[in-house]
Amino acid sequence: MNYLIKNASLVNEGESFVGSVLVSDGKIDKIVRQGEPFDAGSATVIEAEGLYLIPGLIDEHVHFREPGLTYKADLATESHAAVAGGVTSFMDMPNTVPQTTTQDLLQQKFDLASEKSLANYSFYLGATNDNLAEVVKTDPHKVCGIKLFMGSSTGNMLVDKNEVLVRLFRESPCLIAAHCEDEQMIHENTVRCKDLIAKGEIIPDASIHPLIRTMEACYKSSSKAVDMAEKFGARLHVLHISTRKELSLFRNDIPLKEKRITAETCPHYLLFYDCHYDDKGYAIKCNPAIKSSWDNDALLKALRSGLIDTIGSDHAPHLETEKYTGDYFTSKSGFPSIQHSLELMDKVRHNGWLDWPLLVQLMCHNPAILYRIDRRGFIREGYHADLVLVDPDERHQITDAAEFTKCGWSPYNGMEAGARVTHTFVNGNLVYENGVFHEESRGERLLFN
Repeated sequence: MNYLIKNASLVNEGESFVGSVLVSDGKIDKIVRQGEPFDAGSATVIEAEGLYLIPGLIDEHVHFREPGLTYKADLATESHAAVAGGVTSFMDMPNTVPQTTTQDLLQQKFDLASEKSLANYSFYLGATNDNLAEVVKTDPHKVCGIKLFMGSSTGNMLVDKNEVLVRLFRESPCLIAAHCEDEQMIHENTVRCKDLIAKGEIIPDASIHPLIRTMEACYKSSSKAVDMAEKFGARLHVLHISTRKELSLFRNDIPLKEKRITAETCPHYLLFYDCHYDDKGYAIKCNPAIKSSWDNDALLKALRSGLIDTIGSDHAPHLETEKYTGDYFTSKSGFPSIQHSLELMDKVRHNGWLDWPLLVQLMCHNPAILYRIDRRGFIREGYHADLVLVDPDERHQITDAAEFTKCGWSPYNGMEAGARVTHTFVNGNLVYENGVFHEESRGERLLFN
């Protein structure tokens, strides 16, 4: 079906203007500014006056848990949550069961997504201490990247042999997306905290998380990754930056398309800091840990300075029972967020830290540039029609009852949001409309230039 999205406020490539977009055969056919005549033929008209039209969000950092962990999330449920939040393309992590560490297992995930996902998709191949032969076979035109855990997290895919890291940074055919925390420091901090707990000097609740997964542990690991990338000329994207100190490792004096070392942060590091453990508790326990108000302030400023290149959700669902049964040491790290990443960043905008063009740059344009995605991330004629309509003034409360993720809860429950996605188009197909999903189509595999 062809669509005319009429009289929307287009936010794209640093400007905003009122206009209309004609979608034909899955592509953006015409972009017309208000007052310019053109013939839309028999296209279905969607009146969008008062709504913003933006490119579909590209979330380069999700954990959809399939295969093997589908009791808490799967490709179908989480892609529904994605498109409800305006995310039209995602890149999924390899810490599933089994772990995605071979080309055969990687292809199996692509096959599953072609059957189940409403959104476009790609998957990382996971690096381990002994699978370099599989890493070097990765096709950079068809796979988003290699995931490197330089600190253990859910699934424990830690790569800690220096000779393996050297070869990985020297030989990887793709971008390396890295989780950076120093494992030895985390172990030492854990032993120290357990001793203080035994002495009754601290309480083993969520507030000790940044005492174990510290700023120093993040910086030591991130700086090692950056040093290796510089030495061997690798493309490195450091994920979920959570500290002000790490920001010193990145540049903002060259265009993104020329950068080989880049940085991502997530909405929760921009909205929460350590005082929020008092009321949110284990709900906001994640790796790396949410840290101090100083870190929070530095990350917010880095959005405007260009030190942060992309915003990823780090959508990582767990059942509530996995978060709250037991104590600090048994509570799982991570939480669902993809359905709300856009409206959460709009909340950051309301707080004065960015405007809509910068929001679109960080969540749509920059991931497309950084990952060299073929014809997505922009509203341009001839590009795939991945488009999102947003009501910028629909204030509402985020509630667990409205969650589409399989685990059915959110750490943002009760938070007020000021914008809401009304329509989401994936490859020209209207897949989400005012709370209703249209299930007739499936997303496509992302390709990379």
